[in-house]
Amino acid sequence: MSNVHFLREPTPANHEHNERRRDLFARAETLSQDLARRGAELDRLGAPPREQIEALRQAGLLSALHAPEVGGGGLSWVDGLRLVRIIARGESSIGQLLGYHYVNSQYVYWAAADQKQAWVLGAETVERQLYWGAAVNPRDPGLTLERRGGHYVLNGRKTFSTGAHVSDRINVNAAIDDKIANFVVPTDRPGYIANDDWNNIGQRLSDSGSVEFRDFPVYERDFILPLADPADPPAVEATFNTPLIQLVFVNFYLGTAEGALASALDYVRTTTRPWVTSGVSSASEDPYILERIGDLQASLKASVALADTAAAAVEAALAQGRSVSAEARGAAAIEAYAAKVHATQVSLDVTTRVFELMGARATAANHGFDRYWRNVRTHTLHDPVAYKAREVGDFVLNGRIPEVSLYS
Repeated sequence: MSNVHFLREPTPANHEHNERRRDLFARAETLSQDLARRGAELDRLGAPPREQIEALRQAGLLSALHAPEVGGGGLSWVDGLRLVRIIARGESSIGQLLGYHYVNSQYVYWAAADQKQAWVLGAETVERQLYWGAAVNPRDPGLTLERRGGHYVLNGRKTFSTGAHVSDRINVNAAIDDKIANFVVPTDRPGYIANDDWNNIGQRLSDSGSVEFRDFPVYERDFILPLADPADPPAVEATFNTPLIQLVFVNFYLGTAEGALASALDYVRTTTRPWVTSGVSSASEDPYILERIGDLQASLKASVALADTAAAAVEAALAQGRSVSAEARGAAAIEAYAAKVHATQVSLDVTTRVFELMGARATAANHGFDRYWRNVRTHTLHDPVAYKAREVGDFVLNGRIPEVSLYS
């Protein structure tokens, strides 16, 4: 039995696709550089990122993964996750928001019972460049749906909903009688309330506060799946949102760490003074600084390679569509979870140790270099990485695939 997956060969693409791909990556790099220049100020303000989502919209990044048939960029998941990484170098929260949008907006393609409905939603998303969020946190059930007249009303509160203020569409699940309902709704209907209560130490632009629904109207056309018994297992294909969202985590953690190291290198070149006993005239020649830079860069490159390999494994399994087996899904998910374990360790290490390169003056609050660590420290607590390591170990040692949930 082999538990190792290798990066598959890229599928041939035409000239138009390659040009579109290069253009999207160039736009992402430009946006990331602009975010990096303003990163410390944006972090201090911590305002809902309306301007930043608009910039993603204008750059065409929100539709990068949608099919060319509906006007999208046609990029693979491997490339989409690389875009997340690029944006996160400039501002971690915006990388998170882009990645969440990709998973939330693509989910309907493999989960919706009616594929025509999925393509209609996709076409509308591309045409209007809509941003997608979600209110599905499994540890915070909170939402109930009831029939009222010729439609339904949704009531309840979700403690966390990333992109609360900036979402145009959201995936929602809610209890109705003894069933679970899954649907997609616009946020401009009456009864949707995004609260300004996200005040955590990191990911301050992720707009992850609570949302409330007060007699929010829901219609039959909003449902993407029939009502389901909570005990009924979902179709295997419909469960790929979990390994993919974990890969979003991986890539914006690594992008944040890459941004931290880039900022540190710039500071060393321009500001850091050589130590009095170093025997060198510039900090950039200090052998200990050079050794630490080499060590951090090597760790980052290894983790990035692991992330891309994992993305290719998950994408290959997802490409099997309705025929994908639980075993194939589980093996691919393990690749994502191994990348999650490694990226968590590397990103926390890099964002902490960059201060060793820059020196004591780099801790001045006006630089805001601590935001990189605060961002990864905040989000890496989303779900305990120890459980991901255990799942990887159980698969390697015992051949057991993870039990499917919104966390695994």
